[in-house]
Amino acid sequence: MIWKRNTARVLPVDPEGRALLLRGWDPLRPRDRYWFTVGGATERGESLLAAAVREAREEVGIMVDEASLGSQIESSTIEWTLLGIRVVQDLAYYAVPVRDVKVNLAGMGWIERATVNRHAWLTPEELEADPIRCADPRLPDMLRLAVAAVRSAPEPGIPVPRRQLA
Repeated sequence: MIWKRNTARVLPVDPEGRALLLRGWDPLRPRDRYWFTVGGATERGESLLAAAVREAREEVGIMVDEASLGSQIESSTIEWTLLGIRVVQDLAYYAVPVRDVKVNLAGMGWIERATVNRHAWLTPEELEADPIRCADPRLPDMLRLAVAAVRSAPEPGIPVPRRQLA
């Protein structure tokens, strides 16, 4: 069985240049832990931006609006297995500047509550140095793009411009 998903991924970036990430695992392989971004699949008729806003609120309790997300900073496709199901996931990444955020995981769905055990604010360098793998191998580069995009935004609430990997 293959489960294909279009997902919106949100990289909240704090003033220190750290992005909020989640750490999870597949219950069938509990020792195989990985870092991943806030976000999830679009619902029927939902745009990627609307999904990003909803997922940020549901998964980590961060309230953002579509304008603060701006343009997609990058995209990627990954394949992985969850509960024995092959997942092909198209990822659309968005960056958003945040300040003084209190992370709240209470809005997560049942599968997320069962498979997410940690959140952390990490720089790209800290992520690369961590022995836990990244769900998307390009995640450290996505963090760099997010930090650069947020730092180039003139002020909070201004859409974040798209950046390309160097």
